[in-house]
Amino acid sequence: MNLGLLIKIFIIIFIPFAVCGETIEKKYALFKLLNKSTNKVSKKEILVNSTINWETLNIEVLYCASSPPTEVPEDYVLIDVYDIINQKKNNIYKGWMISSSPDVTPLENPIYDLWLVDCINDKTS
Repeated sequence: MNLGLLIKIFIIIFIPFAVCGETIEKKYALFKLLNKSTNKVSKKEILVNSTINWETLNIEVLYCASSPPTEVPEDYVLIDVYDIINQKKNNIYKGWMISSSPDVTPLENPIYDLWLVDCINDKTS
């Protein structure tokens, strides 16, 4: 098995729990999305345990939590992302994203960059 793949699996499964022994679950995940073809950045809050369509992406947020106030600020989200191309759903990301490390757990797509900004309890818009 590829060493890079093993490292990614380790990061996705163990880092959120190893870094912070305790988390505070939140109601919304706040994301930013860059459309590389239009160079437009947009922002959305997505309710945990719900799915939204955003441009051609179908994003399901399964869990969102923050570290306690006594710890270094950090947010963790578990998501499942599909890109709908020609009416076909292609899974392009499934796993954890960490707000302070978008380069560790990136959504790699030729058209979009998606990153977690924050986990929150109240919608901002």
